[in-house]
Amino acid sequence: MKQIRNLMLLAAVLILLVANSKATIAGLQLLTKVLTPVIAGGIVAFILNLPMRAYERLLFGKAKRKFVLAIKRPVCYILAFITVGLIVAGVLLTVIPQITETVGILGKKIPIFMEDAIAFLEKMAKDYPQLNDLIASLENNPVNWDTMLDKVGSFLKDGVGNVLNSTFSVASGLVSGVANGIIALIFSIYILFQKEKLANQGTRIVTAYLPEKTANNMLRVLGILQRNFSNFITGQCIEALVIGTLIFVSMSIFRMPYAPMIAVLTAFTSLIPIVGAFVGCVVGAFLILIENPVTAFWFVIMFLILQQIEGNLIYPKVVGNSVGLPSLWVLFAVTVGGSLFGIMGILCFIPILSTVYFLLRENVDARNAAKQAENKVCEVSEEQEKEE
Repeated sequence: MKQIRNLMLLAAVLILLVANSKATIAGLQLLTKVLTPVIAGGIVAFILNLPMRAYERLLFGKAKRKFVLAIKRPVCYILAFITVGLIVAGVLLTVIPQITETVGILGKKIPIFMEDAIAFLEKMAKDYPQLNDLIASLENNPVNWDTMLDKVGSFLKDGVGNVLNSTFSVASGLVSGVANGIIALIFSIYILFQKEKLANQGTRIVTAYLPEKTANNMLRVLGILQRNFSNFITGQCIEALVIGTLIFVSMSIFRMPYAPMIAVLTAFTSLIPIVGAFVGCVVGAFLILIENPVTAFWFVIMFLILQQIEGNLIYPKVVGNSVGLPSLWVLFAVTVGGSLFGIMGILCFIPILSTVYFLLRENVDARNAAKQAENKVCEVSEEQEKEE
């Protein structure tokens, strides 16, 4: 009766949520907006925990003194934060100066391009006299300057208002983003400095409100999820280094410009699975296009070939092995997750699917083992009956 009552209550809640789907979605959006700093802090803590845990094992693995244990967590957190900060700073210091220099080159080349364009138009006018007739017909049509000025005035009036609104929105969004970032960073510090205590509190809450078997299964699944997400991030970083190295070596062999900058940018954007590397391709092709359009064309061809090799051979092997998921299912998770939820779907579906795959494989093995044991018992009993 208790189970039936709980099922009826759950069904009633689900029906109520579906019947008021707009209010439910609005409430979820409001809740997500309010909890954004907390969620961001949790993500930052999860990422920083990987190098922090490595530093704890490397530097304080066998430490037993109270003073050493007291400084272990702050020192490892600072080292982890510095490590991630140096990686981001290295990428920015490599990419931004090169882009700034390219923009300066582009500014010098624009006047030359305009001269070439004017010369081309003059040549077209000589070769095709019909263009002169078209220009003459346009000149003969009178222009209503009063109407034109009214339209320009209304456009400027609306444009100034839109610019002011956009400026205010950008400024408020920037201030809100900085504030949320600071709160998220502080929240990540609290999480990492008290992660054992928080894990213990979560375990006590689960075991207090759920049956023992259900609580143990839930904690086990959460542990597998945490391990798979950690392994996924590690594998994604390795894969980014691989594609960055491939780009750098290939561009160096073919003597293409901006090889270090494009390789670093591609490796950094490749942290977003499958699609992230194409950001580096677009930026790299644009930069090379300014130098030599033919080289830019061959760069795109080279990049697409490397991307096919990396996406279909290297990526499923590296990331799939890190999370214990076969290559086919890695591609399946990327495709389905990207189609449903975009980049966040790609980032989350691989560890989630690897967890489901692990649990399903374990259950299938257990069931098959039980059936085999049952068949052996039946065979033994049949043999005993025949002997009797």
